[in-house]
Amino acid sequence: MRCVASFLLLAGLAAGQAPRIGVLNFYGLRKVPEAKIRQALGVKEGDPLPASKGDAEERIDGVAGVVESHLEAVCCDAGKVILYVGIEERGAPHFDLREPPESDVRLSEEINSTYRLFLESFEAAVRKGDTAEDLTRGHSLMADPAARADQEMLIPLAKDHLAQLRSVLRNSADEAQRAVAAYVIGYAPVKKEILDDLQYALKDADAGVRNNAARSMIALAVLARLEPDYGMKIQPTWFIEMLNSLSWSDRNQALKALQILTDNRDASALDQLRERALPSLVEMARWKTLRHALPALVLLGRIAGLPENQVQAAWTRGDRESVIAAATAKKRVR
Repeated sequence: MRCVASFLLLAGLAAGQAPRIGVLNFYGLRKVPEAKIRQALGVKEGDPLPASKGDAEERIDGVAGVVESHLEAVCCDAGKVILYVGIEERGAPHFDLREPPESDVRLSEEINSTYRLFLESFEAAVRKGDTAEDLTRGHSLMADPAARADQEMLIPLAKDHLAQLRSVLRNSADEAQRAVAAYVIGYAPVKKEILDDLQYALKDADAGVRNNAARSMIALAVLARLEPDYGMKIQPTWFIEMLNSLSWSDRNQALKALQILTDNRDASALDQLRERALPSLVEMARWKTLRHALPALVLLGRIAGLPENQVQAAWTRGDRESVIAAATAKKRVR
């Protein structure tokens, strides 16, 4: 599914509005100074987005100590975009992705056309500001009536074409087809049957495929929490690894999933978070964009063993550092 941010940015460009940067957020910086990345980036808050994303990333890649960089514009902050600048430094944790598959297998036109209808109704809902959705059935059902009706059309398609969806998700050389499959397969009636397929897709070479797979997995996590007798066990491992991804959308979806998967304070999941992603959580909890920083702070509070109301109180009074200190101190005493 085309993300909300990208759709709104494209809409702004179509209307002749050059998007300007409201906030710059960075991640992946451990040793390289932020000032050097800003200098290579060549833009600051208030400026238009870089004229060429590729050129800007190439300049940043030339900074000593940087292996790779990634820019991602997200909507919105007071009518301006939030520009995330991701850095992978030499020797830093790396989120490995699979090589793209090479088969020419494709989805049926019925699935593709229904998905296109949904995208149109979804984008209309976004323009109206109606993006609420219900995940309690293990798949998304939007509050907007038109978008919800289109989503409900996906349910019988996922049931009748499950083998085709699996084949495309794992084997198609067309990343757009794999992305459609990652979304539509989430509407299959027996959710336990698609768990392995979606976990596999979380390491797809394409960010759009991973994004749709994560969305589908988040809905499964909601169902698993509400219906524990259903017996669906979702492992947090790949979501934890995604917190070290160069892609902001990977990190954003992983934060959403991990809030659900650690809601019961599972000790094993929290230990993995502490061991594999603590520095990433700390930097994300310090992001200037508050709605994106809060999920990371919640996870840090759980790592520290703090009650949820204590974390919320610290957030309300603007004291993120006390929660960060508690989480990092817990690591030191282990």
